[in-house]
Amino acid sequence: MTYGNWRWLTMACWLLASGAALAQSADAPSLWDPNRHAARPDLPGFRAIRFLTEDDYPPLNFRKPDGDLAGFNIDVARAICEQLVVGCTIQARRFDTLVDSLLGGKGDAVIASIAATPAIRESVDFSAPYYRTPGRFVGRADRPALDPSADGLEAKKIAVVGQSAHESYARLFFPKAKIETVANFMALVSAVKDGSVDLGFADGVTLSVWLAGDDAAKCCAFRGGPYLDSKFFGEGVGVAMRKEDAALRAAIDWALARMAQNGTYAELLRKYFPVGFQ
Repeated sequence: MTYGNWRWLTMACWLLASGAALAQSADAPSLWDPNRHAARPDLPGFRAIRFLTEDDYPPLNFRKPDGDLAGFNIDVARAICEQLVVGCTIQARRFDTLVDSLLGGKGDAVIASIAATPAIRESVDFSAPYYRTPGRFVGRADRPALDPSADGLEAKKIAVVGQSAHESYARLFFPKAKIETVANFMALVSAVKDGSVDLGFADGVTLSVWLAGDDAAKCCAFRGGPYLDSKFFGEGVGVAMRKEDAALRAAIDWALARMAQNGTYAELLRKYFPVGFQ
């Protein structure tokens, strides 16, 4: 599945899930060293951080009915500024213009779920990742949990989106399973929901949003994982900055670590992802 298709599928699932959330809470992942207590870095020349984002990717970034920007990325940006005690502006632009806008000086940082791939790292730098996009198994909640190992899934039917990283991973690490390819994410969760497959294997973020929504109707749950092999699922999502802004990167890394230590990050994760995906 391409990155663009993944983004739009997550958006569609969130729209289905709006107004409905499971009581299950999201657990904050261990992305930062809890024993690190570095001093707040200086930010010479920064009275405010100018963040760039997009506005069509709920629950990460979107516009509310009153036109205000909202979403997980938006709240993370605001929390970063609060930790650093600096001003904060957030401007929405088209996703495909964000990196060029950053390099052209239209903003100081991009917070829009841009994956830190080797190719894009040639142009910009990234903070430490503040969330990851793992592969996850999902199955019916009313069936016995399966052992998600190579032997445990022998002869089990596993649905994957054809030609996706999840198909490649499943075929490599679960060779005894019966891998069944489907056309798209909605076909995958439909097969899981109606029980025609034993498990589905897909992007954990998209599955998390689906599990919290009306379409899933509490039918299903995560099984095993998360699976975080960077070769298949990327290095995680960080804040993008110009390469020369090393001081800003150090400050944002410090702010993200502080948010993890004081509970701010976990609170935001639960707000937007009531079913934890990491």
